[in-house]
Amino acid sequence: MTNKPADRQAALNTQRTLKMARSAHAYVRGNTKNFYEWLQSSAGKSVPQGPPIWICGDCHLGNLGPVADAKGRVKIAIRDLDQAVIGNPAHDLIRLGLSLATAIRGSDLPGVTTALMLEQMVDGYEAALNGHGHKADHAPKSVRRVLKQAMKRKWHHLAEERIEDVTPAIPIGKCFWPLSPAERKEIHKIFKRPEVHRLITCLKDRDEHDKVKVLDAAYWMKGCSSLGRLRFAVLIRVGKKRKDKQLCLIDIKEAVHAAAPHTAKAQMPRDNAHRVVLGAQMLSPFLGQRMLPWRFRQTPVVLRELLPQDLKLEMDQLTREEAIGAARFLASVVGQAHARQMNSATRAKWRIALKRNRAGKNLDAPSWLWNSVVELLANHESAYLEHCRQYSLEIN
Repeated sequence: MTNKPADRQAALNTQRTLKMARSAHAYVRGNTKNFYEWLQSSAGKSVPQGPPIWICGDCHLGNLGPVADAKGRVKIAIRDLDQAVIGNPAHDLIRLGLSLATAIRGSDLPGVTTALMLEQMVDGYEAALNGHGHKADHAPKSVRRVLKQAMKRKWHHLAEERIEDVTPAIPIGKCFWPLSPAERKEIHKIFKRPEVHRLITCLKDRDEHDKVKVLDAAYWMKGCSSLGRLRFAVLIRVGKKRKDKQLCLIDIKEAVHAAAPHTAKAQMPRDNAHRVVLGAQMLSPFLGQRMLPWRFRQTPVVLRELLPQDLKLEMDQLTREEAIGAARFLASVVGQAHARQMNSATRAKWRIALKRNRAGKNLDAPSWLWNSVVELLANHESAYLEHCRQYSLEIN
């Protein structure tokens, strides 16, 4: 399937609707708007107000996973910062809890697993605030397996996965669509800029004097919540000598206004691309150092090289032990990203706030977290079924 630039939006809207209808978990991942509408309701306003720090803003399972830095080191971190704002850290905890709870429901696990999962989430998050950060060897087997896989991956794995081949071309088809002449001209113009050259040559096995050449480019139909935004894949050759030449894939992604609410009077960049990159530098330094804010004509975009080690955590089918272990570990990852922005006094105050309103002797998770996740589960399940009904009417 190929799509002319003028026909993209209709095709993207259809594809987004289809993706979100595949499962309740996919619907939660793709619908940030519903989550933040709930936060603005009377129920959402009962959430404790944490210190104003950079938060992910869309902290679900798919936005956590292995991330590599420019030196080749790999760790589990937040991997998507499109919604990053200076806001309430409790929002990241609730969003992660909702994502895990939806995965648990999709795995047909009993409700008690959700209760235990939330307890372990809070324990893991508080441990990170106390300075006991996450360690890969403490992660559940499912997370360690993805991390081990990431460390073994090479360029050909990324090429076969993203562009279906290792040959120096992007195949036009289901995922990649033709560019307009103006888009292609703009992409070539961007990659002649010295700032972009420095971004591409910053990896440990490259040299600042290496040549950078655009081999191919295409519009990229990718993701779910990002469908409908400007997005391009650019295939680059790097190297000054024939034997040194290597290929890389650059993702150019539109940066839109964040749906996540920010703290009043927060000092954030007004430009959305700069906001996303600064949020990444604060929350996920491995990723932030590999990103560059830019303008694609008048549209703010973020440039990032996709590395073979960058993987998404796919945990749609969980056992009880995996769900509980993943909750503790991933909340610790988020807690560490939050904690590095706080001094000791702020961390102590936030720990005290987290410990308030425990649900009772049979549940150690705070009542605000339990009530939030339960209500959001019900809201999203209802909205998901309505989404599926509407989609079935559209295709029939």
